[in-house]
Amino acid sequence: MVNGRPARNDLNRSSVNTPALLVLEDGRTFRGEAYGAIGETFGEAVFNTGMTGYQETLTDPSYHRQIVAMTAPHIGNTGVNAADAESARMWVAGYVVRDPARVPSNWRSEQSLDAALAEQGIVGISGVDTRALTRHLRERGAMRAAVSSVDTDPDSVLERVLASPGMAGADLAGEVSTPEPYVVEAKGEKRFTVAALDLGIKRNTPRRMAERGIEVHVLPAHSSIEDVLAVSPDGVFVSNGPGDPATVPLAVPQGVLERGIPLFGICFGNQILGRALGFGTYKLRYGHRGINQPVQDRTTGKVEITAHNHGFAVDAPAEGVTETPYGEAQVSHVCLNDGVVEGLELRQGGRTTAFSVQYHPEAAAGPHDADYLFDRFVSLMHQAQEGGR
Repeated sequence: MVNGRPARNDLNRSSVNTPALLVLEDGRTFRGEAYGAIGETFGEAVFNTGMTGYQETLTDPSYHRQIVAMTAPHIGNTGVNAADAESARMWVAGYVVRDPARVPSNWRSEQSLDAALAEQGIVGISGVDTRALTRHLRERGAMRAAVSSVDTDPDSVLERVLASPGMAGADLAGEVSTPEPYVVEAKGEKRFTVAALDLGIKRNTPRRMAERGIEVHVLPAHSSIEDVLAVSPDGVFVSNGPGDPATVPLAVPQGVLERGIPLFGICFGNQILGRALGFGTYKLRYGHRGINQPVQDRTTGKVEITAHNHGFAVDAPAEGVTETPYGEAQVSHVCLNDGVVEGLELRQGGRTTAFSVQYHPEAAAGPHDADYLFDRFVSLMHQAQEGGR
């Protein structure tokens, strides 16, 4: 029994021993067995280097239309539970693992991962040499792919892969955003009101703000600057999300910057802030996805181990200050693996008015090195209240 209910640890027996294929757009094929739902699915093949947090990955809206391969060889040990989900459903297009757990072993488990995947219609494949797959994607780059357990002819599947859409130019935020506004109440005494633009927000983000006395108004991706101002926000948050940042309108972030309202962006939100400031964005060869990425905060000089999930990055000068219509912008964080821009800061009149990071300070299942960034956001709002806008 788990929380008064029978534990659902049964495997999805219909998928056991059913042949399956993973076919990449360059023709590379991996054979295995069906894992999760039986069927066929298409998306961008990417890899995630996290050894924990597979349920958070599956339910992160930023993975919409991506086939995620886990580099950790053994997946599913702790099963699935409702409390750890980052959204109301699994968003990945497909799932690739090497050695799935036969039976989960954790007191919080309510269902096996295999059964949860099948229940939500997520087509997966197991028994794949994920180390070889990861090396291939690192060398050739993330690419279109398919997982099929209904067609075992690689050439036939490849035809459909080549006809499927790519991630560049994909406008996906509206597909994962909330259809209607909702409010997450502050815990304890309310200190601030924040308007959060939902481009694919994770549940832990408003939760982390609520713990700091912030009432969070989560707004749909299509919201206007008038919708944002209607909640009388002390600050504005721009969330993570899927797709190409070049497809997102900039009226809201630019309207916020013009008014000097404190702004904080995470992941996709970092890219949106970058574009609002006049910087470009570009697609990374294979992206950063996992919970073990070293990033240096240039403000403090400290190195943080951080969680990432992004295939695009901001094209901004690593050194110096850039004059923008809204103030002076500079790169505040960099990835120590490859020098990719991991954060931006905007200053007006000697004070910071906006900042963003490319990684996830709200990360569940961790790490939590960057949790202090929510406190930095609180400080910005406090300063704005004290000094007026």
